Amino acid sequence: MTTTETSAPYESVRYQSLAGRAVLITGGASGIGEAMVRAFVAQGSHVAFLDVDETAGAGLAEETGARFLKCDVTDTTALRAAIGAFEGEADGIDVLVNNAGKDDRHEMGEVEPDYWRRMLALNLDHHFFATQAVAKRMAEKGSGSVVMLGSISWMRGRPGMVGYTTSKAAINGLTKTLARELGPSGIRVNCIVPGAILTERQKALWLSPELDAEFIRLQALKFRLDAGHVARLALFLGSDESAGCTGANFVVDAGLTQN
Repeated sequence: MTTTETSAPYESVRYQSLAGRAVLITGGASGIGEAMVRAFVAQGSHVAFLDVDETAGAGLAEETGARFLKCDVTDTTALRAAIGAFEGEADGIDVLVNNAGKDDRHEMGEVEPDYWRRMLALNLDHHFFATQAVAKRMAEKGSGSVVMLGSISWMRGRPGMVGYTTSKAAINGLTKTLARELGPSGIRVNCIVPGAILTERQKALWLSPELDAEFIRLQALKFRLDAGHVARLALFLGSDESAGCTGANFVVDAGLTQN
């Protein structure tokens, strides 16, 4: 397996505008979210993250100094409360990264209404409600960056995960609508669209030598992407260097969607 390692310390570029900036990341205890926590901390940002995994969250907080708030993002009341708590501590949130999600596999014929709603709650609903929660204070400050997390799975029409792909496709529309709605208040809304990202979850559940080789074959760039590739783009979108960008999809897939 060929990789290009982009993990910690995320200091090859310094975004001076991120120093001291209040950053909130959902689903930050592991995977792509963990990489984002580490990346923003390395830039000197004031970072908080939400997750349901108390053990992993507490460990990452102790290691990095980021603020961990245990929260199930599918519980909108709890989500609003957690956001409000950090917002009060930080005197507003400058960057919101809506990262939380779960790409569970499921057969179309076995999906029942409760499971369908669960998939949308895990992968779509909180993107809107978290953005809604931070928008007022961002508008008062006249600036803010919201980063959504999409997936190329809906662009490729991947089978066996219709609840996930439907949610991620909807995030595309949500991004564009909120960019228009919030733009006059100085708030930017963009979406990172990852490809086949090598995470511990992927390794544990799905990765095989055959699948690994297939990704390399289909990609234009012949190395496996890791969470650091996504985190570094999040830094750019959170910083003032992306001040002219809103309503856009930023694809990080090593050219996989070219096929």
